[in-house]
Amino acid sequence: MRDPAFWWYPESLVARMLAPAAAIYGGIAERRMQQPGRSVGVPVICIGNLTVGGAGKTPTALAVAALLRGAGKNPFVLSRGYGGTLEGPVRVDAAHHRAADVGDEPLLLARAVPAIISRDRVAGAEAARAAGADAIVMDDGFQNPSLTKDLSIVVVDGRRGVGNACVFPAGPLRAPLKPQLARAQAVLMMGPIEGAQDIVAKAERRGLPMFRGGLEPDAAVLAALQGSQVLAFAGIGDPEKFFATLTASGIDVAERRAFPDHHRYRKDEAAALIARAEEHELTLVTTEKDMARMVGEPDLAALAAAARTLPVTLKIAEETAFRDLVLSKVK
Repeated sequence: MRDPAFWWYPESLVARMLAPAAAIYGGIAERRMQQPGRSVGVPVICIGNLTVGGAGKTPTALAVAALLRGAGKNPFVLSRGYGGTLEGPVRVDAAHHRAADVGDEPLLLARAVPAIISRDRVAGAEAARAAGADAIVMDDGFQNPSLTKDLSIVVVDGRRGVGNACVFPAGPLRAPLKPQLARAQAVLMMGPIEGAQDIVAKAERRGLPMFRGGLEPDAAVLAALQGSQVLAFAGIGDPEKFFATLTASGIDVAERRAFPDHHRYRKDEAAALIARAEEHELTLVTTEKDMARMVGEPDLAALAAAARTLPVTLKIAEETAFRDLVLSKVK
């Protein structure tokens, strides 16, 4: 699904027309969030966001898992497995599973930390504990009440914020903003705060710890791309963020191709990207999530082989305070 453009601008006629549907959706979501959850006997740290689409949850989940491992814990990441066909609970095997089985994000996670996918979050958490987890990092699931969370960190895209501040389908919010912030224990603002000043003010009034983060691209890959013209393509929540990262890093982005989030590339799309790059002597560059969806797919093998991947790592300005907050929940 591609985000409607009107979500990210002041309330429009379309948003007003969808307001009744948004009120129903938001009311159901708010009541659902108030339901009690179950504990599985190990700490659960949830990395979520307030809106539909990407904000940087997966890099944050990886960073939190790394903090826990550095403290001697054995964390597992728990994911719904969006985009995959398996219901789980299943432990993700990056050498065996494809994105079509478990989703693209779990494949990325499983390369760095044990990962479980499960549509039933409680069953997934129980499977993780049975496999030896002494802490669980939830990648998404902030609005899902089934599992008790010891810490909920909401990740906000500083450039886009919450858009028109309307609930789906009138806007990008997954539930009304007030009850969402009431259930959060911390806010991680990703990138420059251009469109999220209102969220910052609301979070500060609630006394929520505020952290500033950014995704740092791999220096070696950037160095290898210097002097080349690239064709950048991405099927993520906000492809423009990926394109902007390349440009800000001094890479000459000659052409851009944006696809919907979690897009599964077709054979003809892959062939068209390769042909365009060859015709204009461009280097194909994409994201780790996009590459995860291509690996293991015969029709996409040529595109996967031709494209360069740009890994990114989360960097948090208030690193010590963030670490202390996370570790305080698992002692």
